[in-house]
Amino acid sequence: MPQYFSPGVYVEEVPPSARPIAGVGTSTAGFIGVVADNVTMPFRPGRPLDPNNIVAADRFPLATAGVPQLITSWEEFKNTFGDFQAGNITLAHAIFGFFTNGGTRCWVMRVAVDTALANLDEELPAFAGIDEIAIVAVPGATSAEQHGDLLAHCLNTKDRFAVLDGVQNPATLTPAAISPTGRSEAGSYGAIYFPWIRVFDPVTNAIITAPPSGHIAGIYARSDSARGVHKAPANEVALGASGLERRISKAQQDGLNPDGINVIREFDGAFKVWGARTRADEAHSDFRYVSTRRFFNFLRESIEEGTQFVVFEPNTPALWQRITRSVSDFLLNQWRGGALFGETPKQAFFVKCDKDTNPDVVREAGQVVTEIGVAIVKPAEFVIFRIQQITGG
Repeated sequence: MPQYFSPGVYVEEVPPSARPIAGVGTSTAGFIGVVADNVTMPFRPGRPLDPNNIVAADRFPLATAGVPQLITSWEEFKNTFGDFQAGNITLAHAIFGFFTNGGTRCWVMRVAVDTALANLDEELPAFAGIDEIAIVAVPGATSAEQHGDLLAHCLNTKDRFAVLDGVQNPATLTPAAISPTGRSEAGSYGAIYFPWIRVFDPVTNAIITAPPSGHIAGIYARSDSARGVHKAPANEVALGASGLERRISKAQQDGLNPDGINVIREFDGAFKVWGARTRADEAHSDFRYVSTRRFFNFLRESIEEGTQFVVFEPNTPALWQRITRSVSDFLLNQWRGGALFGETPKQAFFVKCDKDTNPDVVREAGQVVTEIGVAIVKPAEFVIFRIQQITGG
């Protein structure tokens, strides 16, 4: 309490009882890919113009293998990992597709040879400490081990989502042939996309086939920015794609969609993402949709980071009220933004932090427990119009 020693008017600043919770970012991606040690790096600005007097310092240095680099533009990628060339072609097309489709920030880590990607257990831990990463992809990785490592990484961190490439040329057009891993709890933290796409390659000056994960990650970022993470990143055009390696019909998709294979299809010359499902099994069907899992990740991390102020505060009803107010205000904004289902806030969510959730035994253990319930909107995957003929009059 301040002390006053003479008469007068005193104005004090009082901290608010509730602190606002800011939503965390959802569109920063993490990519891992091959960039050979011998790629040719671009020249630095102002390099010597004499082609007979070029030294290593005239070029940008190649990023160190195994060290993630923050990349915010295609130009920055070129200066860090080299322009399109044989030594980085798959990763370069993925990053170019990411920025073309609306991505703005990504962390990129290179390995020098393909064999280093056979098992991602050694590479993915480098991403674990980068809190802003919300999407992870290894363009062209289609083995069971690679998909399993990516999904396990997302399950363990619980704050990111894996964009997976389907097998390029499956022996049969079945879910088991396209996806090397079955549906599971970890599968709810990832989605698989098929078929591979065709893109123009400036190295060969021809159309080549590329894995879709880079373009899809960019679509995630674009959809998040335009509509919010609660909107399924589907019915979106894959910009930069000039074709599909394999055209999938509606009848063929009927056998893929129920098992969580998200198909890219052509509609009037546009190549659209025509699926929004995770690889969740039936036991975790609450997270059947990409938007549900990603929005839940967003809520969890936003609330966790936005309520750090309560740690070590006196565990009293006053603290419970502050927690309730902060979380309720945050969820109210989500409801107003269309992310929660319900005609009223009471129908859309609840926050309970009181003596019932914090009895003596909980407080004695140094804990404060808050129960939160949310009604997350689900995508309208099947739009049905029932039309009948009626008699006029």
